[in-house]
Amino acid sequence: MMALLVNSTQNVLRDTYDYYLWTLSLSDKRTVGWPLVDSPMPTAVYTLLYLFIVWIGPKLMKNRRPFQLTWLLVPYNLAMAALNAYIALRLLTASFRLRYSYICEPCRQRYDPDELQIADAVWWYYFSKLLEFCDTFFFILRKKDEQLTFLHVYHHSTMFSFWWIGIKWVPSGSTFLPAMVNSGIHVLMYTYYGLSVFGPAVTQYLWWKKYLTILQLIQFTCALILGINGIRTGCEFPLWMHYVLIIYMISFIVLFGNFYMKAYIAKGSKCMEVRYGQCLDDEETIEKRKLKNN
Repeated sequence: MMALLVNSTQNVLRDTYDYYLWTLSLSDKRTVGWPLVDSPMPTAVYTLLYLFIVWIGPKLMKNRRPFQLTWLLVPYNLAMAALNAYIALRLLTASFRLRYSYICEPCRQRYDPDELQIADAVWWYYFSKLLEFCDTFFFILRKKDEQLTFLHVYHHSTMFSFWWIGIKWVPSGSTFLPAMVNSGIHVLMYTYYGLSVFGPAVTQYLWWKKYLTILQLIQFTCALILGINGIRTGCEFPLWMHYVLIIYMISFIVLFGNFYMKAYIAKGSKCMEVRYGQCLDDEETIEKRKLKNN
């Protein structure tokens, strides 16, 4: 019986490994040799390390005073805004010259300079998801544990992995659109959060803050519609990716929408905007919530 179980396990592992090798044969040859792309191991290790820090970090900070990181948060947020602006602009200009469709654009392994520009921008978008782990680390160091929501950790831990799949197999084609739109929204987000560190004297002039959540929900909904339409029209794009996109966007709409209802519509809420499932700039609301929970 034990021998049968061992043989069955070995067969499953062998078949799984053979399937993995087969999928590698289908990967995009243009990104071979690019940093972090060839093997899933770096992405998996960084993601697991991120989750470990999320678990151990608050415990290590429990009896320590929070760090005042204003000197670091301002350049970090503004640098992330600049990086996302670079990504969005590169995707926009190349897709415009290629006359990309916003509805369905197959991923073809062409070495046209504009196609390579899109692939390069998608790699930077993927890499930016690794840099965004710092959002969480700063929360931990500042002891903002109430902002380590499930949605926040879920978003950060999955986006990096999903976009490794993107840069590995489909670094151009319809992949450009969600990366371009999300980067554009992140320019507004990181600019706001970089400047909001200076307090109410500055935030009163940042008029776009109330539109960030609406833009994010619109983004998720449009991505969901894009995936459904791709299946309906038979878009020449990996079918399983359409299904993954649909399920992933539904999870965001449910989680993000649930928090939106609580933060914006619940009576007495003063949350001015939401970022990955938590109020960031409303310290008064956070303190009141702490007192209520105690």
